[in-house]
Amino acid sequence: MRVAFVGKGGSGKTTLSSLFARYAAQCGTVVAIDADINQHLGLALGATGTPRPLGGMIGEIKDYLRGDNPRIRDAASMVKTTPPGRGSRLIRPDDPFFPSERVEGISLMVTGPFGEDDLGVACYHSKVGAVELYLNHLVDGQGEYVVVDMTAGADSFASGLFTRFDVTFLVAEPTRQGVSVYRQYRDHAADFGVAVSVVGNKVQDPRDVDFLREHVGDDLLTWFGHSPAVRAMEQGQAFTLDALEADNHDALAVLLKRVDAQPKDWERFGAQAAEFHLRNARAWADRATGEDLSTQIDPEFVYGPASIKVSPRRHMEACPSPA
Repeated sequence: MRVAFVGKGGSGKTTLSSLFARYAAQCGTVVAIDADINQHLGLALGATGTPRPLGGMIGEIKDYLRGDNPRIRDAASMVKTTPPGRGSRLIRPDDPFFPSERVEGISLMVTGPFGEDDLGVACYHSKVGAVELYLNHLVDGQGEYVVVDMTAGADSFASGLFTRFDVTFLVAEPTRQGVSVYRQYRDHAADFGVAVSVVGNKVQDPRDVDFLREHVGDDLLTWFGHSPAVRAMEQGQAFTLDALEADNHDALAVLLKRVDAQPKDWERFGAQAAEFHLRNARAWADRATGEDLSTQIDPEFVYGPASIKVSPRRHMEACPSPA
């Protein structure tokens, strides 16, 4: 399952992404991807190093993923939205081609920060395009989780990446600013069948919960209160999930239960991959490549396990359940 954490800058989505990734790693295979312009997910997970950034190897990724697909002439004619077709290289979450660092039982991948050569001449979506290509060609199975810490605010809608997820968690503080991003995300996502579950954060008392319920209604899934354990982690102290307060630990269980209950909709995934590829082709990609990129869409290609052998992975027996 592909899981996105979105929200206003400073809402705590990176912290909650890291906590959820740790929690899900008790239950299955986890890939955590830092796709935020502020690259802090590795720090939150306690990583001591940084894997090679995906954003700096776009050409290599394209060449690898296009495989023997006859509809794609070469890597130069492949854009971030190019969907897979017959002959494309389909990947599993733990594909060794993609650089990662193993930390806390999690495979951490990063898009990478802005470099000096990027300033003033590139937008961050040029790096996040690597994640879109990865997800477009990914065939994930039961008990496999790809957790993506997304860019802040509604900036995620600048590409079709927001449709590449099974579950989207929007992290919201109990403030007017916190819920304003929720309204933007809800309204944009509704047109594409993207369900948004709100996760309250920095909740101090029942009045904060009432505030969130008033403004987001039934979309409020659960919430996290103040956590001395998380604050200590953010200050550089050693951290394990055992140190997390009971209520916050239970909130993580609620998130995982929500993800595991989500049906996989490969048909919608394929239709939206084609839709956003056509949008990008017409808007800029045809002009940029000098080709009609609509021909890259393979109408006979079938998304999902039918296109690659996927063995379901069992949840570990120790996987905790909500209280």
